[in-house]
Amino acid sequence: MIDFRTRIRDIPDFPKPGIVFKDITPLLADGPAFRAMVDAFVDRYRGRVDMVLGIESRGFLIGAAVAYGLGTGIAIVRKPGKLPSQTYAARYDLEYGSDALEIHHDALGDHHRVLIIDDLLATGGTASAATELVRRCGGRVVASAFVIELAFLGGRARLGDTEVFSLVTYS
Repeated sequence: MIDFRTRIRDIPDFPKPGIVFKDITPLLADGPAFRAMVDAFVDRYRGRVDMVLGIESRGFLIGAAVAYGLGTGIAIVRKPGKLPSQTYAARYDLEYGSDALEIHHDALGDHHRVLIIDDLLATGGTASAATELVRRCGGRVVASAFVIELAFLGGRARLGDTEVFSLVTYS
């Protein structure tokens, strides 16, 4: 069993003073650990979803690998102005500011059972905005899955009754 926590490093005062950034690049660089991370998500959601939604940008890396393992497609949500076709937008608050996400109108349909993937669940703003975008496209969120959850920030509560799964939790 791989201890994912040992492959996550803390970067103090990034992106601003007082924030301790959880850097997953050592986990991504470790082939066996990366495979174990992807397999954990694939094993949990096999047969339950037919689309993965990756959140910019680390969610793209993880989501693409998980979608491949599940044999599904991947939809993406990006920062404003990065997608070339018609989009829906949702604003959200971060632990250190606010931002917005966009999705193409046709990224999902009524038949899609969606797994939202990202590297980190903090305040829940990003995942909540992604959930709103899935619903606006007509999809249904089955679960939201994360490599890391900062439980002390209470983000899980913002996701309502949506199933939440995290590989590593910091209390």
